[in-house]
Amino acid sequence: MATSEFDDPAFLTRLRAGDQGAYRALIRRFHASLVRVAAAVIGSQAQAEEVVQDTWLAVYTNIGRFEGRSSLSTWLFSIATNRARTRIGREGRTVGLPAILDGGPPGERAVPTSAFEPNGHWAEAPRLWDEISPERIVGGRQLWDLVQEAIERLPAGQKAVIVLRDMEDRSAEDACEILGISPENQRVLLHRARGRIRAEIDRATDPKAAAIAVRAVPRTARGGSSMMRVFARWIGLWSPQGLGVPA
Repeated sequence: MATSEFDDPAFLTRLRAGDQGAYRALIRRFHASLVRVAAAVIGSQAQAEEVVQDTWLAVYTNIGRFEGRSSLSTWLFSIATNRARTRIGREGRTVGLPAILDGGPPGERAVPTSAFEPNGHWAEAPRLWDEISPERIVGGRQLWDLVQEAIERLPAGQKAVIVLRDMEDRSAEDACEILGISPENQRVLLHRARGRIRAEIDRATDPKAAAIAVRAVPRTARGGSSMMRVFARWIGLWSPQGLGVPA
């Protein structure tokens, strides 16, 4: 099901009636993403799994009170991040959520200033720009796995924002609401995260990196159209327009 289909009144009616098929569909679609975001907040995969199990229990218990003021998926992510924050508080870790979601050193750039000419254009064009395409990238199982691993290594804030914005296709407003961060912080976190992922793709597609081969697989493998959307977005960063001109 597409994310928007979960907001269909008929689907919400099924949830409120306790329809197990509806809950299974919801869990299949969002469980892994909720764990990823919760893990970014709490810093532990095992604890994130526990937080998300609590989240599903809360959803089942409180779905009757869901008024639809936000999308169902935004409500799910908000419950998960709030419960992750509560879990941190119970353990005596008093750092606030915005601090937990710090994106890294204040001076960090997604791409070094030296990569640009004074006019904002690339000093050296990204490798394989002429030969590579979203279609070929999506065909790379190894490259997709490498990028997934790179996302897991991102700092907490960058990981949470890129999962929400690029993997879940949430709006900037949704990401700010779910994570409790400012629009400016969200923008910086996303810019840095995308820059790091772009660098991973650049390294992996270097002709010298023979160990990372882009092998053709069916478009339906591992997410199909959603993978193409995500990779196309990151490939689009391979330009001054996508990454932004250095200040």
